[in-house]
Amino acid sequence: MDTIVQRMQDTFEQQRVAFLAKPYPTLSERKAKLKALKGLLKRYQDRIAVAVSADFGGRSPAETKLIEVLGPILEINHALHRMRQWMEPQRRATELLFLSNSALVNYQPKGVVGVITPWNFPLYLSLGPLVAALAAGNRVMIKMSELSPRATELLAQMLAECFAEDEVAVFGGEVAEAQAFSHLPFNHLVFTGSPAVGHHIMRAAAQHLTPVTLELGGKSPALVASDSAVEMAAERVAHGKAFSSGQVCLAPDYALVPRHQLDAFAGAVERSFRRLYPTVQGNHDYTSMACEPHAQRIRDLLVDATAKGGRAIACGDIGAGRRIPLHVVTGVRDDMRIANEELFGPILPVVGYETLDQAIEYIAARPRPLALYAFGCKGAELDRLTKLTHSGGLCVDDWGWHAFNHDLPFGGTGNSGMGSYHGEEGFRELSHAKGTFKRAPWFPMGLFYPPYGNLVQRLVFKFYLGHADPSLADASLGQRATQVPMQ
Repeated sequence: MDTIVQRMQDTFEQQRVAFLAKPYPTLSERKAKLKALKGLLKRYQDRIAVAVSADFGGRSPAETKLIEVLGPILEINHALHRMRQWMEPQRRATELLFLSNSALVNYQPKGVVGVITPWNFPLYLSLGPLVAALAAGNRVMIKMSELSPRATELLAQMLAECFAEDEVAVFGGEVAEAQAFSHLPFNHLVFTGSPAVGHHIMRAAAQHLTPVTLELGGKSPALVASDSAVEMAAERVAHGKAFSSGQVCLAPDYALVPRHQLDAFAGAVERSFRRLYPTVQGNHDYTSMACEPHAQRIRDLLVDATAKGGRAIACGDIGAGRRIPLHVVTGVRDDMRIANEELFGPILPVVGYETLDQAIEYIAARPRPLALYAFGCKGAELDRLTKLTHSGGLCVDDWGWHAFNHDLPFGGTGNSGMGSYHGEEGFRELSHAKGTFKRAPWFPMGLFYPPYGNLVQRLVFKFYLGHADPSLADASLGQRATQVPMQ
């Protein structure tokens, strides 16, 4: 048997046994673990930037520190301030029928949580679920991507300083190891990746009825709702599309723009990109595509779009390497690959529309995205957009920053995923909400026991159920009387 797979199985069993021995860590124990993790991130921040850049073949150190280091620290800070409140049992109301008894919800750690992490933000998308899992009192196993070997090695080294393997463990390996990992009988499984792989994860988890949280991305639209918002939206969409070269699940995938402003918007995006990145080749602020197959896919998407009549505008200098400048594409048709595939790279299709209703219909007719970005929407327009479209999250007049506000849940819907983590919702997601009913010593529950038909029971039925329709009762009795038993 593969040594990594064997180690996964052995570690799962160790964590399972350790959890059974200590199934409810105290508040102080949970806080100590999160504070230790925060200290690790601060100490290792420069090495994290170096390791992730090496895996990418050139990743902006500032972008790495912003997302991979600051992001988890903000989430830890939020959890440290709110965990006491989250852990407290929630008092709930009993039915009037059971007045004077008590009802509570106790939040109980689930056990061993599995986390499967993609390559694009290897630490942030490992440590975000880890923070939620530790806050909820669980033990965690993390499976990293085969495309981030240096980040995997560094994360394993970091976490080993503060956590025994029966608390937190990190694994590398290829696709076969990821498949074996997803088949372990976790008490919860968190997966970040593509919708196609998400189907496989759900099938594997179903073998053990393991609950899953899936964050799957999708084609997140940027809707420019008014002429006055064009310049503002262009700059912010250009930043969102160029951040990590668009290799972000939350990146704006395409833009919907009033048709008469289509060319103006495309030009404004190009100008904004050139201000942010005066050069692309050799610019350490601009991130490379993570590997040659991903870079070639972006080139192929552009070839397909231009072959089908699209106009691609290169917003920066083009070189032979994997740093590909943002390309704005107009003349988009439904049969183009860029109109159907999640782009996950520096291509921005721009689609024109005539009315806001038409734009809303365009979004609603497609698979539900992870995020929706609305620029220039106010009042009734924003209310309609919020109610008539579905997306994992909504960000108004900017992109992506809702995910950095940890009192908000983060997750997808439909094709873009299920479940949430971050903040209180993450704590709840990775806890079991145990409903608890406590009967008062004097409560006369025996009045509901057989023999049935006493005065209290008759009064209860009359109060709650009222009178049945006698014609329906007669019809059902007549139907039963005419049925012939099966031989």
